[in-house]
Amino acid sequence: MAKKAVATLKDKSAGKGSAKCIRMVRSERTGAYIFKEGIIPPEKEKDFFAGKE
Repeated sequence: MAKKAVATLKDKSAGKGSAKCIRMVRSERTGAYIFKEGIIPPEKEKDFFAGKE
């Protein structure tokens, strides 16, 4: 029987929690796509996807 993996990114002290964001970026050197990941607060999501990190 398979196990179900349950992960929570919620910080109970902060109240809002966190979000795991994955962004696809093209490498200038090779031209291949790479993935940038981050666990960030929800209010900084737009900055993460804009590339400001």
